[in-house]
Amino acid sequence: MTSETVILALVIVAALGFDFTNGFHDTANAMATSIATGALKPKVAVTVSAVLNLIGAFLSVEVALTVTNAVVRIQGSNGAPKPELVQDGGSALLLIVLAGLVGGIVWNLFTWLLGLPSSSSHALFGGLVGAALAGLGISGVNWNGDGSKLDGVVGKVVMPALISPVIAGVVAAVGTWLVFRVTAGVAQRFTENGFRWGQIGSASLVSLAHGTNDAQKTMGVITLALIATGDWTDTKNIPFWVKVACALAIALGTYLGGWRIIRTLGKGLVEISSPQGMAAESSSAAVILASSHLGFALSTTHVATGSILGSGVGKPGAQVRWRVAARMVAAWLITLPSAAVVGALMWWIGDLIGGVPGAIVIFAILCALAAAMWIRSRQKPVDHSNVNDEWEPAAAAPASPAEPVAA
Repeated sequence: MTSETVILALVIVAALGFDFTNGFHDTANAMATSIATGALKPKVAVTVSAVLNLIGAFLSVEVALTVTNAVVRIQGSNGAPKPELVQDGGSALLLIVLAGLVGGIVWNLFTWLLGLPSSSSHALFGGLVGAALAGLGISGVNWNGDGSKLDGVVGKVVMPALISPVIAGVVAAVGTWLVFRVTAGVAQRFTENGFRWGQIGSASLVSLAHGTNDAQKTMGVITLALIATGDWTDTKNIPFWVKVACALAIALGTYLGGWRIIRTLGKGLVEISSPQGMAAESSSAAVILASSHLGFALSTTHVATGSILGSGVGKPGAQVRWRVAARMVAAWLITLPSAAVVGALMWWIGDLIGGVPGAIVIFAILCALAAAMWIRSRQKPVDHSNVNDEWEPAAAAPASPAEPVAA
C-alpha cells in the first residue's frame, strides 16, 4: 500500500465522518418543529428523516460539483490540474482536504455540544478554505470563479448564506400570517390537529431537500480527493460508490438524532404551534430545493432557523426569544473563520511532520477531540426522552442553550 493510498483512505474516512456529523447536527432543521408540536414522536421523526435523507442524496449532483470545483482552485489557466497539487501523486491536495475536513468536524462537534445550530456547510467550507490558504496561499482559493457570474466561494457559498435565511424568514412570516388569518374563528383543536398532519408532509419534504443538498457536499470532497490521486478525472460527475457511501453516512447520522440542537430549534426560539411549524417547514423546503437545483451550497441550518423565526414574527402575539437567536447568529458569523483557523492549523501540523505520519497525526488529533467532546456531552445528556422539556426562562438559562430543565 502506497503512502498516497493511506492518506486517501484517511481522507475518505474523515469525509464520511463529517457526513455523519452533518446528519445528526442538522436533523433539527427538518424535524425540530414537528417534534416540538407533537406532530411526530421523537424516534419516529428521526427515522423518517433518515430514510428521506438517504433518498434525497441521489436526486442531484449540482451541489457536489460546486464543492469539487468552486472552493479549492484545482485547475490552472490552461484547464489542467495545478502542478503543485498533483505533485507526489496528489498528496499536497490530499493533505489540504484532510486538514479542511478536520476543521469542519471539530466545529460541528463543538457547536453540537453547545446546542447551537450552526452551519455544517460553512464549517466544511471554512476548513477547506483555511487549509487551502495555508497550503497554497490566497490564489489557492477559488474566490469568485471566472468573475463573469456568481461563482466560487463568494457566489456559491457566501451570498446564499446571507440571502437564504432572509428569504426563508419572509416566506415563513407571510405564510404564518396567512394561515392564522384564514383559520381565524376555527376552533384551535381543529387547526392544531389538521396542521400536525400537514407538518408530517412538510417536514418530510425538508428531510428530502436536506439529503439533496447536504449529502452532496461530502460527495464533492471525496471526488476532489480522487481527482488528486488520478483515480477520477471527470469534474462534471460523481462516482456512484461515493454517492452510496455518503447517502448512508448522512442517513445514519440523522437517525441518531442531534437532540441537543433539536431542543434549541424546537423549544428555544419560539413556542411553536402546528400552523407555524408547517409554514416554517414548507418555507425551508422550497428554499433548499430551489438552491440545490441551482448548485448553491447554502446552509440548511440558516434556512431552517430563518423560517422558524419568521413563523414567530408572523403569528400575532407570539414570543420570539431574540437572545437565543442572537447567540445563533454569533455562531453563524464565526463558523467559517473558526473552522478555517482549525483547518489551517491542521495543515501546518501535517505539513511540518510530513507524509503519512503527518496525516496520521492530524487524524489522531481529530479522534481525540471528538472523544473528549462526546464524553463532555454525557455529563448533561439530551435525548428523545427530554428533548421537549420546557425551556427555562432567560434569566435562569444555563450557559449552554441545549441543557434541559431536568437532565
